[in-house]
Amino acid sequence: MFRAQFSATLDEQDAPAPRAAEPATIAHINPVTGLATDYLNHFNEAIMLLEMLPACPECRDDLRAWTPMSYCDHFRQSGFAGRDRAITAYENADPAARDMLDAVTETMTTLVEHARKAIDNEPNARLSANIAERTAAWLKLLAAQAGAVINGQRTIGADGTPQSAVDRMIG
Repeated sequence: MFRAQFSATLDEQDAPAPRAAEPATIAHINPVTGLATDYLNHFNEAIMLLEMLPACPECRDDLRAWTPMSYCDHFRQSGFAGRDRAITAYENADPAARDMLDAVTETMTTLVEHARKAIDNEPNARLSANIAERTAAWLKLLAAQAGAVINGQRTIGADGTPQSAVDRMIG
């Protein structure tokens, strides 16, 4: 229920831009990295569901319905006006930025999947809510890291890996 309303809202936001805009602007593609922030909407949906879960237990089914999606799959399945351009730009993006984004979003996906399993296996509503709240907080930090990568403000760790940057950011 909520998922359908959220998706419809995102599709409305992705209405085509005025024709005078540059193609990369229409697709919201960062001209430096070749990556688009629209992909983070996929994770923002999971964050919102996790945040709502303590007060709205019926959102559990929507959280269960959330499916992992790669960057390209997200755009292929969206109503995003610049989806083809976003996929092409991703395929031609700076490999270091693309790999860093993929590493961070894979971590986010793993976190959502583990949280869902823990929430489903936790009979105590208070503990289940705590899992949801903590997971949402971690996901927000990771989404900020992913946004920094997309916007060309990479944060890398001392050893040059995205994970060490995330560890440093939250640790």
